[in-house]
Amino acid sequence: MKLAAQYVRMSTDHQQYSTDNQQDAIRRYADANQLAVVRSYFDEGKSGLSVQGRDGLQSLLDDVTSGRADYQVVLVCDVSRWGRFQDADESAYYEFVCRRARIHVKYCMEPFRNDGSPMSAVMKGLKRVMAAEYSRDLSARVFAGKCCLVRMGFRQGGPPGYGYRRMVIDSQGKPRGLLKLGEHKFATTDRVVLVPGPMVEQQAVQWIFRQVARSGSKPKEIARALNEKGLRFTSGRPWDDGDISRILSNEKYIGNNVFNRCSEKLKTERIRNPADQWVRFDGAFVPLVTRKLFDHAQRVMAHWRTRITNPAAIDLLRDLLMREGHLSEKLIDASGRIPHSEFYRNRFGSLGNAYALAGFTPDRDLSFLEGLLFAGDSSRGFARESTRL
Repeated sequence: MKLAAQYVRMSTDHQQYSTDNQQDAIRRYADANQLAVVRSYFDEGKSGLSVQGRDGLQSLLDDVTSGRADYQVVLVCDVSRWGRFQDADESAYYEFVCRRARIHVKYCMEPFRNDGSPMSAVMKGLKRVMAAEYSRDLSARVFAGKCCLVRMGFRQGGPPGYGYRRMVIDSQGKPRGLLKLGEHKFATTDRVVLVPGPMVEQQAVQWIFRQVARSGSKPKEIARALNEKGLRFTSGRPWDDGDISRILSNEKYIGNNVFNRCSEKLKTERIRNPADQWVRFDGAFVPLVTRKLFDHAQRVMAHWRTRITNPAAIDLLRDLLMREGHLSEKLIDASGRIPHSEFYRNRFGSLGNAYALAGFTPDRDLSFLEGLLFAGDSSRGFARESTRL
C-alpha cells in the first residue's frame, strides 16, 4: 500500500464540505485504491482564495519541498477544496510543486482521474475556473445584499466605532440586545443598527469635533489631551492621531450610514473608492454631533490639506470684501469659498488682524470678543470642558 496524506479545508460554503464529510469521502477513496492515510492537514474556517492564512496547506507544501513528507500521494476531496484561487495558474502551481517532489495530488470526488492525460488536464482546468467563478459570483451576490440592507438603514459589518454600540433588532424591528466586541447577531433574520454608547464617549466625540471646528486643534494635539486626561480609546488603549482623524471624517457621527468607502474584494489589495461608489442612507442612526459642527470641522481639515499660504488666504478674504462690501465671521463661514473663520484666527492671531491685512476696518473693536473666544480654548477652558468627559 502507498502512504498518503489528506488535506481538508472548510470555509463557510455548505455543510456538504464539513470536515467529517470530506474525511469520509477521502477514507472511502483510500480504501478503494489501497492507500494508507498517515498524515492530515486541516484548514477550518479558511477561504480558498489565497494560500495566506491557510496554515494547513502551507505546512503541507513546506513538508513537500523540504523532503520531510513521508508519503507519495496527497488526497483532496475535490478541486475547490484545494483552492478557489482567482488565478487558475496559482492552483496549478501548488499542485506542480507536489508533483515535482514526486508526490501526486488525487481528487477523490471528481469525475476524472488526475493521471496527466489530455482529458484530465482539460477537466481539471475547467474545474479550477469554475471554482474561481463561484467565489466571484458569491462575492457579487453578497455585496448586492449588503447594499440593499444599507439602503434600509442597517449596519453592515465591522466594529461600531468609538461612541456607538451595535444593537440587534429582530424582523419586526424590536431590540434584542447589544452586541459586545467580536459577537455576532443571533439569527440570519436579525439586523444590526448603531445606538449611542456611554455618555462619556458621546461627550468625548463632541469635544473632539469642537476642538477642530472652533479651535483648529490638530489630531495629535487632541489625542495627547485625551490621553493626559486618562480617557482611553476602544479596548482601553491610548489614543493616537489616526483614531482622531477617522472619527472626524466619519459621517456616522451625524447619523449617516455609509458603506463601500473602501473595498477589499476576493483578497485583493484594499482600495479607497470614489464617493460616487459609496452606498448610503442618511439619517439612519442617532447623531452624536450636529451637521453644522461636522461641516465646520470638515472645512478646517480641508484647509489643512490645501496648505494655503498667508498671501493667498488674505487675497480670498479681500475678494469676499469686494463682493459683499464688508466682512464678518458669519459671512466668512457661510461663503464656502474661503477658509473657515477659525483658520484666520489661528493663522493671523485674530480676525481683526486678518481684516486689517485685507483692508477692512470693522465698525466696532473686536479685540474684547477675540479675547473671550481664545480664553474659551485656553488650558483652563479645556480643563473645565474636559471634566464633563
